[in-house]
Amino acid sequence: MSLNRFLENAISPWMKKDGAESDIVLSSRIRLARNMNAFTFPLFANKEEALEVATYVKEALNESQTEALGSAEMLTMDDLKTNDKRILVEKHLISPHLAEQSKYGAVLLSGDESLSVMVNEEDHIRIQVLSSGFELEKSLQIANSIDDWIESHVTYAYDRQFGYLTSCPTNVGTGMRASVMMHLPALAMTQQLQRILPAINQLGLVVRGIYGEGSEALGNLFQISNQMTLGKTEQDIVDDLEGVVKQLIQQEQAARITLYENSKLKLTDRVHRSLGVLSHSYVIDSKEATRRLSDVRLGIDLGIIKNVSASILNELMIVTQPGFLQQYAETILSPDQRDERRATLIRERLKMEYKQVEE
Repeated sequence: MSLNRFLENAISPWMKKDGAESDIVLSSRIRLARNMNAFTFPLFANKEEALEVATYVKEALNESQTEALGSAEMLTMDDLKTNDKRILVEKHLISPHLAEQSKYGAVLLSGDESLSVMVNEEDHIRIQVLSSGFELEKSLQIANSIDDWIESHVTYAYDRQFGYLTSCPTNVGTGMRASVMMHLPALAMTQQLQRILPAINQLGLVVRGIYGEGSEALGNLFQISNQMTLGKTEQDIVDDLEGVVKQLIQQEQAARITLYENSKLKLTDRVHRSLGVLSHSYVIDSKEATRRLSDVRLGIDLGIIKNVSASILNELMIVTQPGFLQQYAETILSPDQRDERRATLIRERLKMEYKQVEE
């Protein structure tokens, strides 16, 4: 098992692909929650039952391979160090719940890290498919193919009236969460989000931070997903979410044009100030770093900054998180030490980018 393959590279291979509307929609995700009818659900299972589920699923999934998994590997939570699990969370490869509360959990990861099958999370099986840009339909097709493949090896807990049975009642039905990660700096700067976000909630969608439920929306990054899973088909859920996301894309694009045309000097000053802070700071906390990175990303998308690639900003959003910082330092760091390491890492990475452009 080569755990380093998933820990050493901040940018997962799937993130390097160019998806639709990738300047605003960073990623799309489909997640399916499933349970097996012959076993106690994870939240109520004892140690022996949880281990039996993990063994059963591992053996079932190892019986055959499917093309979407590629060179897949199974990682067991009990075998991982605390910081290793933290890094997998920071890369969105596993959920915080699996990392923190599921000692007998595991995850099957595909070669390009776009697909993960979590075992003994809140539910027995959670299938997650990630795609770059606005690619919900593509993600749904892959998730359904993996779901069918797994169902050919295990028997799901399913009710004709209620659909797939899950630990949390809000997931009963399709068991599906569809979500997109959006970068909405112009709407935030023009204070339009204060009006838009409550309206989104009224449409049956929920807006969260970068790491989902309970997380803060740092760097103007927002995760938008469906709230209801019962009474709708998977396609209905995707169609509803796509309709709202398309409107948000149009509104963000309009807000960017307005900012650029009406406040070009102030916007240019803000963007370059943030680039200057990132390039020369010796201490910077995560909130300021993500805020500055958001400004620079907007500057890149609008053509204000030309010597930094957008992919570098995606990378820095991840490697400046606590888990990666401690991996590079090869030791546990205090908050002050992390702020110093974060600043150093950003400075050095931007210098490398400038050098590559000059060459």
